Amino acid sequence: MAFINENYTKLPSSYLFSDIARKVTEFKTAHPDANIIRLGIGDVTKPLPPAIVEALHKAVDEMADASTFRGYGPEQGYDFLVNTIVENDYKALGLDISSDEIFVSDGSKSDTGNIGDILGLDNIVAITDPVYPVYVDTNVMAGRAGDLQANGKWSEIVYLPCTAENDFVPELPKEKVDIVYLCYPNNPTGTTLTKDQLKVWVDYALKNNVLILFDGAYEAFITEGDVPHSIYEIEGAKEVAIEFRSFSKTAGFTGTRCAYTVVPKALMGYTKSGEKVSLNKLWNRRHTTKFNGVPYIIQRAAEACYSPEGKKQVKDTINYYLTNAKIIREALSTQGLQVVGGINSPYIWVKTPNGMTSWQFFDYLLSELNIVGTPGVGFGPSGEGYLRLTAFGTLENTREAVSRLKKILI
Repeated sequence: MAFINENYTKLPSSYLFSDIARKVTEFKTAHPDANIIRLGIGDVTKPLPPAIVEALHKAVDEMADASTFRGYGPEQGYDFLVNTIVENDYKALGLDISSDEIFVSDGSKSDTGNIGDILGLDNIVAITDPVYPVYVDTNVMAGRAGDLQANGKWSEIVYLPCTAENDFVPELPKEKVDIVYLCYPNNPTGTTLTKDQLKVWVDYALKNNVLILFDGAYEAFITEGDVPHSIYEIEGAKEVAIEFRSFSKTAGFTGTRCAYTVVPKALMGYTKSGEKVSLNKLWNRRHTTKFNGVPYIIQRAAEACYSPEGKKQVKDTINYYLTNAKIIREALSTQGLQVVGGINSPYIWVKTPNGMTSWQFFDYLLSELNIVGTPGVGFGPSGEGYLRLTAFGTLENTREAVSRLKKILI
């Protein structure tokens, strides 16, 4: 008899975005002529930049030649990519991150979900609310979350509400916690923390021996000067934080898959007897055991993001999406709706009108305006009464969506 991990049975029957896809499919089947504009799931629409495509082609040609063919590579990433990341993403900011603290992977979703493998089940986890669902669901799967309550919260998870009342800035936990997930620029709200606000968290973690799991997947969208591009810009962060970064939304790698995680060697975990253990060594052991590395051709493509041509082309793509975000944000504001995000982020977080629930507003936009958003409640209890829209559509579709949004009659 094969016993199951019964924690999986505690999860809701399907993933948020699967529910959205089902609803859209049902509507499309009933209304085949409807021109649906999808501003829900955060997939990109711009193709890979030319410099990246050129690097891909060159790497494929290398794989076709016996003299340059590559088989298994280092699980942590090839030196050419790791060293390029160190130089451009950290040394350029004056930060001392070494190559053996970088782990190349197939996505931040994977890494933020898998990081729990090296962390004990007795840890008390805190999350901002609303939050990227993967942080919660993977802790449910592991057995850290307890049971789902009637209020939509898990009994063993500490929730840190991010609402209009606190300007979407989470307050420090009042109870003891061991691990805190932070995502900035934030998914789903599109909001940010300034350096001073993030310093509050790093200082708290240092004082209370708390591990911060910092998801910086949207770092490249930052436009304001007082918003940190890395948590390691804050003094002491290397002793308390793991940082996750991605090429998906910045360079269009959602379909080619490449990201990286930084686990500083100064960062320690503890045995129950109080012995310090290097989390870098634990993650290296996990990474090399369960992962065979990102394909060579993909890593060459990621390296090309940092070439002079690649940097310009990636920046152009980001500016394209930020233009979309500005268009959506301004249009909704003109309609009298309350919105945040869309300045340092591709996400716009909009308050539903007239007390509608998140799903009611979702259904209205789909049925009446043929626009797909993401119900805020799907990101946690504090997301009720909000909807997330993304700027990852085409400019043409964004403008068309805005023209439709002007017809909101509720």
